[in-house]
Amino acid sequence: MGILNVTPDSFSDGGLFNRLDDALRRAEQMVAQGAGILDVGGESTRPGAQAVGEQEEIERVAPVIEAISTRIGIPLSIDTSKPGVMRAAVGSGASLINDVNALRAEGAIEAASALGVPVCLMHMQGEPRTMQHAPRYTDVVSEVRDFLVARAAACMAAGVAREDIWIDPGFGFGKTLQHNLQLLRGLPLLAQTGFPVLAGISRKSMLGAVTGRGVGERLAGSLAVALLALQRGALILRVHDVAETRDVLQVWAADAALADG
Repeated sequence: MGILNVTPDSFSDGGLFNRLDDALRRAEQMVAQGAGILDVGGESTRPGAQAVGEQEEIERVAPVIEAISTRIGIPLSIDTSKPGVMRAAVGSGASLINDVNALRAEGAIEAASALGVPVCLMHMQGEPRTMQHAPRYTDVVSEVRDFLVARAAACMAAGVAREDIWIDPGFGFGKTLQHNLQLLRGLPLLAQTGFPVLAGISRKSMLGAVTGRGVGERLAGSLAVALLALQRGALILRVHDVAETRDVLQVWAADAALADG
């Protein structure tokens, strides 16, 4: 899953692709590099990010989604928590809802059910503006798993098919470095739920904390953690660096094929 942020303030690529022609070029580049799906976001969810109004978010993402869906034809995801944005994005060509708030906003779960597209439910303690203010857990892996299983049950009760539900532990969303590392090691427990697990760790601050490197220097760390996530049960990788991550996937798949043979 290639990341396409059409925002002025996302932590890694804010302001780079918020013009339609720039977004289209970036989408074409990621598809050529091997992305299987593109995740389009119109509101930054980095720690401390300011909220964006629903209409402004729609105006950012809908033209981009429509242009990509008509010109490129790759499956598109909408990264949003707002029901109105979900409806506008799916109407413009998106085929997946990726919600950092796990469809907890008023009307979100009903909108997702009515739209009939797959959903990705993410765990976040708190909300983006305050989520990194002293997050606390007794057992982060179990608590995240239980939350995601409960949200999946709520979705199914609202009419979302089980096979249309993905889960995301939410690396960096209301977690300390130690919490993130524990979640990475605990991914097999999430995979055991039977829901496809999405891992989004690309360029995140946990990698900076481990390596001491800035956002633009975290490629090696991102690739290392992508491979660890794959080995521990993640089925979808949400990344900025598609070509390099694709190489990791190909090497991993070749080794797995040899082992199976």
